[in-house]
Amino acid sequence: MYFPAGKIVDSPEGCALVAQWASAGHAVGNHTYSHQNLGSASVSVQDFEADVLREQVLFDALPTWRKRLRFPYLKEGETAAKRDGMREWMRANGYLPAPVSIDASDWYYNERFLKLPQGDTEKTSTFQHVYLAHLWDRANFYESLAKKVLGRSPEHVMLLHTNAVNARFLPDVIEMFRSRGWKIVDAEEAFSDSLYQELPHTVPAGESIIWALAKQSGVKGLRYPGEDDIYEKPILDAAGL
Repeated sequence: MYFPAGKIVDSPEGCALVAQWASAGHAVGNHTYSHQNLGSASVSVQDFEADVLREQVLFDALPTWRKRLRFPYLKEGETAAKRDGMREWMRANGYLPAPVSIDASDWYYNERFLKLPQGDTEKTSTFQHVYLAHLWDRANFYESLAKKVLGRSPEHVMLLHTNAVNARFLPDVIEMFRSRGWKIVDAEEAFSDSLYQELPHTVPAGESIIWALAKQSGVKGLRYPGEDDIYEKPILDAAGL
């Protein structure tokens, strides 16, 4: 399922690309127009709601449009009032949430990937190995955390961005998960898991829904949920990437 930020694709070429994804059968959801951080005190619920509607106008005529909202940066409000106000607005306007269970700093890997010398096949091969290992590690971290919090393995939703590193390695990512026993399912099938109906009461609100439920349950030793580059920089530096 694709969640475009309107400001990035609001051009004839960008909208045509989103329409192409939809015509290929991929569901399209709402990621807001301006990609504002609802966890920031400078962003009000009212402004955020208007931004959601501005995005909706761009894409709601697409055949695979879905009223599911993916919060930018996975931030759902730094106060209980903003969190609950947005949830009430979503209910009133027919929006379902689109949480993720597996978060990974693919955005940072993309930044490093773009700095590789063009045509360096050896470094590209090494990068592929390190990137796949990173996604496998993060998937298993959240799978383990889910079993600890939920007592079961849920249908997972992995957050990946439309960027160069995934354009290059997505087939390898899919093959890795399949070869290790994971099954790729449709987004709506995944979202039908009861996990995604949970509404954690954590403040600040947001992040991976499994991480938020773990925090709510008092699980200790949770690493920073935003998957900051501080964890990955030493790995890529050590690999000469």
